[in-house]
Amino acid sequence: MIDKRFDSPAEVVADICDGATIMIGGFGEAGSPIELIHALIDLGAKNLTVVNNNTGSGHVGLAALIENRQVSKMICSFPRTANSTVFPDLYQVGEIELELVPQGTLAERIRAGGAGVPAFYTATSVGTELAEGKEIRNFEGRDYVLEYGLKSDFALIKCEQADRYGNLIYNKTARNFSPIMAMAAETTIAQAGACVEAGELDPEVIITPGLFVNRIVTVADPARESRLVAEGRRYP
Repeated sequence: MIDKRFDSPAEVVADICDGATIMIGGFGEAGSPIELIHALIDLGAKNLTVVNNNTGSGHVGLAALIENRQVSKMICSFPRTANSTVFPDLYQVGEIELELVPQGTLAERIRAGGAGVPAFYTATSVGTELAEGKEIRNFEGRDYVLEYGLKSDFALIKCEQADRYGNLIYNKTARNFSPIMAMAAETTIAQAGACVEAGELDPEVIITPGLFVNRIVTVADPARESRLVAEGRRYP
């Protein structure tokens, strides 16, 4: 009988090793798997390449992972936001690498990686620094930049509910990048607010099929990044 449930965040991230590429879901606070990220900090894996929309806030979650010097490279669209100081400070002194990707291009690179599409052309970034050194072709009188699909060793995502097979549903916009990240990773780890038995989820509302999910851990009362930041909390 298929049962992808695990007992703790520490257990589901235990085999993430130094040098891994990890996609982490979330659009700021929405959909960010705080408990999985904190378990990764506790694990201590280093020299990680992380793919995310941004670089975290305050000194918790993704920002804490970066501050703990476990991330060597970020691939993201918004390296600096209202409450992000950790990444900008480290980047300015050359302690972390950045690959800046426009948000729509980032989403399509992840989707392409999961769909088995090695590369595609997009008009986004033509004529900017982000196009420097990249192949450019002209189609129907317009220039396009070649971008490569993104894949990862692991994806850490957060969902509203899961069943033991790994089928997932999300809470509104908290789904953001998670469904395509689940497809683009070799091993997808989902943090669920609740986990139910097979057949209890309406198949019409399942967004991520269990085919793309390897491990599930239930976190019934997940931390909220904005609250932790407002309280001045730090991790570890």
